[in-house]
Amino acid sequence: MIEDSNNKHSKSTPKAFAPCHHLIEKLLLNHSFNISSFTSHFKIRHGTMNNKKISNITVVLHQPGYPENIGSAARAMCNMGIGKLIVVEPRNYNHEAAAKLATHSAKQILEQMEIYESLKDALAPFHYIVGTTARLGGQRVVESPREVAERVAHLSLNNSIAMLFGREDRGLSNEELKLCHTLVNIPTSGFSSLNLAQAVMVVCYELFIAKSTISVNEEPLHPLLQAENSKHTGNSTQEGKEQKRHSPRLAQRRELDIMYDELENVLSEISYINPENPDFWMNHLRNFLGRISLQAKEVSIIRGIIRQVLKYGEQKS
Repeated sequence: MIEDSNNKHSKSTPKAFAPCHHLIEKLLLNHSFNISSFTSHFKIRHGTMNNKKISNITVVLHQPGYPENIGSAARAMCNMGIGKLIVVEPRNYNHEAAAKLATHSAKQILEQMEIYESLKDALAPFHYIVGTTARLGGQRVVESPREVAERVAHLSLNNSIAMLFGREDRGLSNEELKLCHTLVNIPTSGFSSLNLAQAVMVVCYELFIAKSTISVNEEPLHPLLQAENSKHTGNSTQEGKEQKRHSPRLAQRRELDIMYDELENVLSEISYINPENPDFWMNHLRNFLGRISLQAKEVSIIRGIIRQVLKYGEQKS
């Protein structure tokens, strides 16, 4: 309760605001308090837009047909703090046309954009790949952007993440979707077709919200704010450190591809798969192991087992 002894008309502080006044009293009595640290955390916690950039998350556009869509996608990324863009086999790309839709704010994203001729090469260094699709049914398991965003936010602490978007007219093929660890479908009311830049904006927005929460937990609070915060949420700074420590380092796409090639080779050697149709069992294995999201050390273990099996076969022959 805060009262002014010099003001006879002062009123008691409403109960709902008492914790805020209690905190402000502490801050005013502490001469070393840095007001910028208080306001920055206040803005993040209360949904105010901040200038933080989201690291370790890249948007990948596969065979976009219109440069204007690339520019609009870059603008959406800039709005949500995602700065890295990869374009694979762009059709009819024109930088000036893309720049007009990107506006000045997203100019740097287009200037630093990487262009690849192969989707496999573009995805090779990434640890976790999220593919977008409008097609449902069959054995395809999909999540909403909100469902996948929190997991991606945590994984991105120690891993490089690719958010993969397909062609405007037909999206990603079944073979291209197999390169992904998980699939995202943006729920709509009846009409499921979204403009490429619209889809990028929806996904990036969910990532921005999820990542902002993680960012707060990673940053140290002022000691006074830390004490007040721990009363309600526990030690969030320590929680953020634990999250980063326990975020696993996943295998890169290129490491998985090498493992699958070696696995197919050893299964052929022991006559487990039909040489005339090796894809039948390999597709099942890729789907099964892909759902697990193998860590780098686990891929090394599997490759070690494969080498020992081949070595044992050579010794027996």
